Amino acid sequence: MSEMQLTLRIWRQAGPDANGAFQTIKTTAHDHMSFLEMLDVVNEGLIGDGEEPIAFDHDCREGICGSCALMINGAAHGPRRATTACQLHMRAFADGDEIVIEPWRASAFPVIRDLVVDRTALDRIIAAGGFISAPTGSAPDGNAVQVAKVDAERAMDAAACIGCGACVAACPNASAMLFTGAKAAHLAHLPQGQAERSRRVLAMVGMMDEAGFGGCTNFGECQSACPKEISIDNIALLNRDWLRATLTDRGGHDAAVGVM
Repeated sequence: MSEMQLTLRIWRQAGPDANGAFQTIKTTAHDHMSFLEMLDVVNEGLIGDGEEPIAFDHDCREGICGSCALMINGAAHGPRRATTACQLHMRAFADGDEIVIEPWRASAFPVIRDLVVDRTALDRIIAAGGFISAPTGSAPDGNAVQVAKVDAERAMDAAACIGCGACVAACPNASAMLFTGAKAAHLAHLPQGQAERSRRVLAMVGMMDEAGFGGCTNFGECQSACPKEISIDNIALLNRDWLRATLTDRGGHDAAVGVM
């Protein structure tokens, strides 16, 4: 276990309508700490000095919930690939480092306070169509509906998305295409998702645009920043489904679209 002296430049903003600025804080950390544990220590010091603690989101601290949305030295979730901020450890940094910590920067993610942003725009995309509405009754046996192995694997890969918003934060256009593509592809690869496939993609893309996210111009930064390594192949599938839906959907009636 080694100790390191760090200089933190942390974005502080009292509220959505307040002006924000960076606050410089010097702290001591140990290489075994997680990044969020280091912020906990900083907050203990601020509270002890009678200052306002830094507001940041977290929950599971296991890389599952997607809450720990931080830009660290200009990278979504920090310097380690396929790693959420809560899984990032201080051994990724060196003694004497300066670390810049910011919230996600996107108009669809307004700052609530400090490092906390409102990511409910992603929830609205899910609510628009990321579900099946057919009554299914009790859970069927696992092998009751036959699904090809390749389709099951693609569906599971897409379902790994934790909705953290790193793809939006990393994209120069603040696009949510990777998130929306993953949530649509999860169901597009399964038999249960076929009945509403056209309606789903039209509704989800429409809500994405309404929420103020930018368009995709194939930079690929989203895939690189994603802590679950969601593939941009899901964006291609979303584009194909959307184009087919716009050409074939009539008055809300879904066209028959096979699994691709």
